Amino acid sequence: MQLFFHPTVSPGDREVRFSRDESRHIVKVLRKKEGDQLQLTNGKGWIFTTKIISAGANACTAKIISSQEEPAASYHLHMAVAPTKMNARYEWFLEKATEIGIHEITPIICDQSERKVVKPERFERVLQSALKQSLHTRFPVLNEPVSFSEFLEKEIKGQKFIAHCEEDQAKNLLSKRIQKGSAVTILIGPEGDFSSEEIQKALEKGWEAVSLGNSRLRTETAAIVACHTAALLNEEEE
Repeated sequence: MQLFFHPTVSPGDREVRFSRDESRHIVKVLRKKEGDQLQLTNGKGWIFTTKIISAGANACTAKIISSQEEPAASYHLHMAVAPTKMNARYEWFLEKATEIGIHEITPIICDQSERKVVKPERFERVLQSALKQSLHTRFPVLNEPVSFSEFLEKEIKGQKFIAHCEEDQAKNLLSKRIQKGSAVTILIGPEGDFSSEEIQKALEKGWEAVSLGNSRLRTETAAIVACHTAALLNEEEE
């Protein structure tokens, strides 16, 4: 099955018209023609079965045959991750986290962040590609970048964890602390880790310090380990 993404289609629509780039991919690359069926999602949990009625390379149009809403996950995973020095590494995290199953992402700018400017437009394209590849139907929320201190002031529901590398503090394994079926937010710092001041502020705000294991991990690796841990524990529930 191949899944296409069209963010504006809704269950009440009768037809859908693809963008120029998507139309060219459908007609020129995939060699689809009138009468062929396509599956697409709007990223809001709906999957649509459509049939091509006009196979134009610049404007492919399809008739919606049926629509079905996929059930929402029993938990909500929000990863707040500091941008990496190399932008490609952060994009790798976004891609893999979307494939695994993530619901919300916030880039956080920390004291020791080497990259303080990000390009949300590029991130959106990475998320779209990963959504289609993994056949998921719910597009992750990508929030605007925010400073670490500002993020701590936000109202966060559910469990709140900060994964850091300082060894002089007691930490439980993340896998032992996640409650299945709950909302979970996990903070992952930059290459130089969170500063001691940031860790202390988080603890004072009610965040729980956790460990991801004995290995010292890169930012993007730590984020994926945390993401997969939460997803796997919730799959076991099902």
